[in-house]
Amino acid sequence: LPRIITEASADPNLLKVPFGDGIIQLRDTCIATECCEVVFTPNSPHIQLAFNGVEIFTNGSGSHHQLRKLDTRINLMVNATARCGGIYMYSNHKGCDGSRLYFDGCAFILSNGKPIVQGSQFALADVEVMVANVDLEAVTSYRASIPSFTEQASGAKRIPKIDVTRFALTDDSFVPTPLMKAIRYHTPEEEIGYGPACWLWDYLRRSGGSGYLLPLSGGADSSSSAAIVGMMCHLVLRSIEAGDEQVLKDARRIGGYEQGEIPVSADEFASRIFHTLYMGSENSSSETKSRAKTLASQVGSYHLEVPIDSLTKALVSLFALVTGL
Repeated sequence: LPRIITEASADPNLLKVPFGDGIIQLRDTCIATECCEVVFTPNSPHIQLAFNGVEIFTNGSGSHHQLRKLDTRINLMVNATARCGGIYMYSNHKGCDGSRLYFDGCAFILSNGKPIVQGSQFALADVEVMVANVDLEAVTSYRASIPSFTEQASGAKRIPKIDVTRFALTDDSFVPTPLMKAIRYHTPEEEIGYGPACWLWDYLRRSGGSGYLLPLSGGADSSSSAAIVGMMCHLVLRSIEAGDEQVLKDARRIGGYEQGEIPVSADEFASRIFHTLYMGSENSSSETKSRAKTLASQVGSYHLEVPIDSLTKALVSLFALVTGL
């Protein structure tokens, strides 16, 4: 131990302490954790932890969003508790990391391979808490029904336990939370929209910016970006209507609302924080101009049509003057 810790302790002879994986032994159960990506590995810690009597597994994860990645995460947790038994409590980071990654949340509690409660995958709330009453006796019965499990557990490597048996978690009089009928998954199209929309909102509110400016050409790329900002505005209004005070505070600041004013619709909010420009030239078509105007109207952005022929001609003239080409 560093000298400062030894000196701060009541025991001057405290020079060394164990370091590494361990199990918290309560009066009525055992708790342990596995971290983030180890659940993806072939020899995940929950296997040996289960052999050592752990009934509640926790996983504080930082798993970023990729298309259909949630399916993989959930399948791993379902399979882990279906093979080993136990309660699995999964928590995942939410929000953008200031760069290109977005962490999509979706907390879970499972029991013996069956989901009990599921958090939202895409939401603007900073914190989401999932609560469930679980039956630890069901874990004992589940494991006892698999003779091979008990045989393998008898020969497993022992993991150190921290004795805190003066504490207990269970209550003899409770009603277990019923199992979920089905896991909720977004369609791929919803993931493509909601993931970037949540990223845009988190980045905007944390950066101190006042909105987004988009050159809207009417083509696929810029139109998709405009639609995603529109989805962001709808998510903001949905959170405000659900009573999220933090989202309301951020929306009023970013949108420049006066005291007492609040966003009344996604379109109205978009008109304040989203500006689109159609920068047409003699090479542009009436179809792209019309598409850009229609989409801007549907999203609710503050839209301008700015001809850029004079700018391009000036640039070409300057280039010719400087280079002689």
